[in-house]
Amino acid sequence: MRRESRGTLVIDVERCKGCELCIPACPPKVLSMSTISNHHGYLYPELSPGCTGCTACQQVCPDYVFEVYRYQTPVMAVVDTEAA
Repeated sequence: MRRESRGTLVIDVERCKGCELCIPACPPKVLSMSTISNHHGYLYPELSPGCTGCTACQQVCPDYVFEVYRYQTPVMAVVDTEAA
């Protein structure tokens, strides 16, 4: 399956405290919590293809872990539906 991404995120995983506020705030539902902990022992969000660059995650995050970037031209990504 192919999915269009209009933006992307840089996530500062070491700054994240795992509050999970970003997960339900994400309109395209492309954030999920990792199964790996950061250096401080917290799980952190991971990005899947389909980000729109809307900044909802950035706006809700109390620890400022997100840098949001928008593409001028959308990028198509292949999504492995069996792994999900």
